[in-house]
Amino acid sequence: MSSIRRRPFFAVLTFCTLLAGCAAQPDSAPPADPDRPWVGAVYDHQAAAVSHPLAAKAALAMLNEGGSAVDAAIAAQMVMTLVEPQSSGIGGGGFLVHLRGRDGKLETYDGRETAPASAREDMFLDHRGQPIPYREAILGGRAVGVPGLMRMLELAHRDHGKLAWARLFQPAIRFARAGFPISERLARQIAGDRLIHRVPATKAYFYDGDTPKPAGTILKNPALADTLETLADQGAEAFYSGPIARAIVRAVADAPQHPAILTLADIAAYQAKKRAPVCADYHDYKVCGMGPPSSGGVAVGQIMGLLSHFPLADHAPNSPEALHLIAEAGRLAFADRAAYLGDADVVPVPTRGLVDPGYLAERAKLIDPDKANDGIVDPGVPPGAKEAFLGPDDPEKGLSTAHMSIADRDGNVVSFTTTVESAFGSRLMAKGFILNNQLTDFSFRPTWRGKPAPNRPAPGKRPRSSMSPTIVLDPAGKFVLATGSPGGSRIIGYTVRSALGVLTWGLDMQSAIDLPHAMNRGGVTSVAQELAGQIPALTEMGHRVEVNRMISGLQGIEKVAGGLTGGADKRREGVVLGDAGDNGRADFGAGNAYVCNNGSVLTLAWAKVGDDDFVRWREDGQTRTLARVISGSGARYSDGIAEVWEHQGEVRVTGRGGVTRRCKKAL
Repeated sequence: MSSIRRRPFFAVLTFCTLLAGCAAQPDSAPPADPDRPWVGAVYDHQAAAVSHPLAAKAALAMLNEGGSAVDAAIAAQMVMTLVEPQSSGIGGGGFLVHLRGRDGKLETYDGRETAPASAREDMFLDHRGQPIPYREAILGGRAVGVPGLMRMLELAHRDHGKLAWARLFQPAIRFARAGFPISERLARQIAGDRLIHRVPATKAYFYDGDTPKPAGTILKNPALADTLETLADQGAEAFYSGPIARAIVRAVADAPQHPAILTLADIAAYQAKKRAPVCADYHDYKVCGMGPPSSGGVAVGQIMGLLSHFPLADHAPNSPEALHLIAEAGRLAFADRAAYLGDADVVPVPTRGLVDPGYLAERAKLIDPDKANDGIVDPGVPPGAKEAFLGPDDPEKGLSTAHMSIADRDGNVVSFTTTVESAFGSRLMAKGFILNNQLTDFSFRPTWRGKPAPNRPAPGKRPRSSMSPTIVLDPAGKFVLATGSPGGSRIIGYTVRSALGVLTWGLDMQSAIDLPHAMNRGGVTSVAQELAGQIPALTEMGHRVEVNRMISGLQGIEKVAGGLTGGADKRREGVVLGDAGDNGRADFGAGNAYVCNNGSVLTLAWAKVGDDDFVRWREDGQTRTLARVISGSGARYSDGIAEVWEHQGEVRVTGRGGVTRRCKKAL
């Protein structure tokens, strides 16, 4: 009954008891990489790759209790609202791609923010009709869209949740009341942000007087705990009406910078939507993601589809030949992105045509394997297109986002990207959470030479996104991998790079995520510092090249022989956790024999590692290690499949078949 064949040491994270479902791992050799103990692990049943360790712990706790991938994602997101407020939260939005294990059905959920009725197409132009600087536009009430995350998560839970809705909020509520240690990354971002100090209420939360709170500070958020308790008890509707909605309206209207009008009616009218997934062919694989208002699914699909016409596998991942092809495919995809993509509920978007295999085959003919196109290329004319917008694009937006990829024991998979747009969003807070600045994802120039931009602002409209939650399927429609990243419009290139690493070069998920990045979003080809040595060769091919800091935050899960593996981006602070076991860290001792009511005999032994509690169950030559999870009276241990319940000497065990036995210690 061992959970997996080879498992790494998982460093014990502080505050585990607040989650009461911390991961444990069965016996194995020490990990090859102590800083990334999931490297080389193969999980039999379930895995969660999440952008923050405490959020990953919450996700695994739900999986260990028998929850679904959606349950785990919701619990992780609630914790991320607290511990990673610069990146995502309930005051923002997101896109979720779901694969149903039993039949392979793909569904996508749109929780993108919407513009209020007061939005105007010239809202980000100055008195001369010129776009205002992005860093000024993101601050204050004008940039805030109606948050969509809560309605989207409730819709996904209604379709795919297994645990009670209220249960999913408990880890975040406990952290918010007891406090959590500010991470090094969060501390750097607080100290480096030049706008927080301009919003007194937000400054008071992140600063001690005029000093940013340093790493290690225990940060409590009782206001957020109250909000989450309300949402746990009353559901998402409590976010879109009543005190929480009124607090959002007040925060926007009373913003010390750029106050604006966002009404209770705007908030109440919000609807999360299920959209058709966008899938493109990459050789024998289907690369599937989110359609409009995200540009991610289309752009990732286009780049992969274009590259399928070239022998990319003949070139090493970091070779100039491979980087050239990737950049040229990106150049073409971003031309189409600027020309056609926006909110398909408001503007016509030829989504199917943009990933049509015949169209991509024709576009691929524009790629010369030896020579770069000069600068910005013209968009194509995909099937179903009406008129292309030929104005300039503004891709440098929304670098603070988060991603998670989660697979559960039933084969359900979630790829979920979530954001407040800029770091710390609009810098406004309401009821303990950050409000997004998502409206700055609209095109600041609403028209160009008399032609309307497809992504221009409008009331009720959803701004175009680059979020690219991706799931790849094999020719039989079976799960291959899930991946995604933060990073503004660079998300598209980051996601492509990780998928190519696995599908083209046969890398494991972690190695694919570790690849240095290179991309072209129209114009200049950008490379990471690690690829600077390839600049002369790329320049010889005709590229204009610049070196950029490319801080992706990829989180991926891959299906392999025998189970699941995962990867977490070393450029940020995510982790991968899976199954339940102790990795040989605990001294269980011999344990005690227990006789059960059907006459069977088993051995149970208890152990503690830091704040984690485990029980080891041995029977018929097999062993299973279970982690303690939250229950009512008594102690309940689970690995998501089997359970052991103990209270005052009474023990009940439930195995894979669901049969429960009552057992007593043998005399």
